[in-house]
Amino acid sequence: MSGRVLLLTGGGLVALAVSLAVAVTIGPADISTADVWASVAGHLGGGGSTLPPLRDGIVWNLRMPRTLLAAVCGAGLALCGAVMQSLLRNPLADPFVLGVSSGASTGAVAVVVLGVGGGTVSLSAGAFAGALLSFALVMLLGHSLGGGMDRVVLSGVAAMQLFSALTSFIVLTSADAETTRGVLFWLLGSLTGADWGQVLLCAAALGAVLAVCLAHATTLDAFAFGEEAAAGLGVHVVRARLVLLSATALLTAVLVACTGAIGFVGLVLPHAVRALTGSGHARLLPVTALAGAVFLVWVDTLARTVVDPQEVPVGVVTSLIGVPAFVAVLYRGRRKT
Repeated sequence: MSGRVLLLTGGGLVALAVSLAVAVTIGPADISTADVWASVAGHLGGGGSTLPPLRDGIVWNLRMPRTLLAAVCGAGLALCGAVMQSLLRNPLADPFVLGVSSGASTGAVAVVVLGVGGGTVSLSAGAFAGALLSFALVMLLGHSLGGGMDRVVLSGVAAMQLFSALTSFIVLTSADAETTRGVLFWLLGSLTGADWGQVLLCAAALGAVLAVCLAHATTLDAFAFGEEAAAGLGVHVVRARLVLLSATALLTAVLVACTGAIGFVGLVLPHAVRALTGSGHARLLPVTALAGAVFLVWVDTLARTVVDPQEVPVGVVTSLIGVPAFVAVLYRGRRKT
């Protein structure tokens, strides 16, 4: 690993640690960074927090899980975006290109509006089931059409439109105004209600998928030259593609089930990081994950404070920031060419 990448990785870890500590202090309650460290040390050290119960509850039970979930979600979405762009050889690919987010939305709406599961199935569980159903449909349809990546992408577009239409139909025909508002807020991406269970689940999925992707870093480098060239370099194309698509789809499904669909993180950040690290995936993937984590921590902080006491869906803020950032990346690429 080059000195520059080591510097970027180390700087990213420091920036993430500082961002987590500072973001937890921002909000209506007056919390200091010393309070944050005291709460974390007390709970992790096993000796109990020295803070008053109310302040400790705000830090440990409310703000810390939400901030950590934002970091994990940002890292996961950015990682999936980088892998999908390389695997599909499409700079516009993002984690939702296989219709996973649309399927998750339909599953969530089916639980909340139609009462699927009879009250025993949570919104997150319904979203995860819908995401897996959408991914299975895409892979089955893509395989039946010949199995090429272009067919898989087109199948993803078809699944996206199908599940988006189902979601709209269910909401328009069955939901009341209050339910519609709540569903819409979730569909736009929200970290409200984050808890430690979601943090641990998403972190475990992120760790597993990151390990899989790093193990396939040279394979992703080979895919940059096309599938035929990758096969000529000794890559088992079908198996590698299935493993990477399944891993990224699974991670995306877990993240969307917990936070809703948060766009532009997986589309913009891989391009920005690639300009710093180059295209080698052993360097690109960890730095991209760190960049995504830091980015979403601050986006979520902005979303919950900019119009306080109201809260803006995180997906709205990422889009407002992501669009001009993506245009800037495109102009930079044009100047280089």
